[in-house]
Amino acid sequence: QVQLVESGGASVQAGGSLRLSCVASAFTDSNRYMGWFRQAPGKEREGLAIIYTDSGATNYADSVKGRFTISRDNAKNTVYLQMTSLKPEDTAMYYCAGRSPVYGWSWAEANFGVWGQGTQVTVSS
Repeated sequence: QVQLVESGGASVQAGGSLRLSCVASAFTDSNRYMGWFRQAPGKEREGLAIIYTDSGATNYADSVKGRFTISRDNAKNTVYLQMTSLKPEDTAMYYCAGRSPVYGWSWAEANFGVWGQGTQVTVSS
């Protein structure tokens, strides 16, 4: 069973930047696609970015396109989320997750079988 561990969450001022990391115990078929999600209090979990770890191809939610960048380092089994121009509405618990490539670029959370424990990002105005 692949395990994912996020880190990098912090409290920052609006306009600041953060880089989140998600270290996987391995990249296997169960987490060939890796995604970042977030959940703010009282809101549904939201998909932010997905990366296909083999090729590095990416897909982004419109809400973060141009501000957030997902990347990976296969040698370190790590996926990153670089966040810039942070806003108070970016405050949330951020999770990484992995899934099989059979689902293509689907955002459906149910298709992500591996989840990390989350890392908190708080953006103050």
